[in-house]
Amino acid sequence: MTERTGIFAGDDPFVIARAWLAEAEASEPNDPNAIALASVDAEGLPNVRMVLLKDIESAGAGQGAFVFYTNYESAKGQELMASGKAAFVMHWKSLHRQVRVRGLVTREEGETADAYYASRSLKSRLGAWASRQSRPLASRAALMAEVARVTAQKGPNPDRPPFWGGFRITPVEIEFWADGAFRLHDRFRWTRSGPAEPWQVTRLNP
Repeated sequence: MTERTGIFAGDDPFVIARAWLAEAEASEPNDPNAIALASVDAEGLPNVRMVLLKDIESAGAGQGAFVFYTNYESAKGQELMASGKAAFVMHWKSLHRQVRVRGLVTREEGETADAYYASRSLKSRLGAWASRQSRPLASRAALMAEVARVTAQKGPNPDRPPFWGGFRITPVEIEFWADGAFRLHDRFRWTRSGPAEPWQVTRLNP
């Protein structure tokens, strides 16, 4: 493997990513776990939006995944399920660092999704039921009326909606980037041919 020291050191990219995120949680003013998530539509036209990364799973030996939650019927949900692929970037201005990820997508709709849904505030859980995400909305009043309707119907302990859950991105490429003087940045790209294959690490030109 390419020689790496300091913030780039380690044999497991998920451990490195978690360490960087932990540092960002102490320095970023808002949403250190925000990621710009990219997908493509049926015509191959890219879409990108901000979502919140909720877990960096690490199973050891360089195995793991990045997990976030959304409405499966949203534009991003449909695009991710159609292509089975995604990319995202996390950027922290306070640390002058970023992490770029490209990988394969699977749904997380079991106990892990149930547990995360249950951990959200009641209003957020009811909002997941009320919002037909990405589809046309007549007015703010119509949305609030739907929130009131599902609140009366679902009560104080709603189940997770069948159309709402997680996505797990299992990467085949991760790049760690740190700002350098005179734009001579440090970049290390981890790549592998498949989720179960060994990682190869390459230092990239800035």
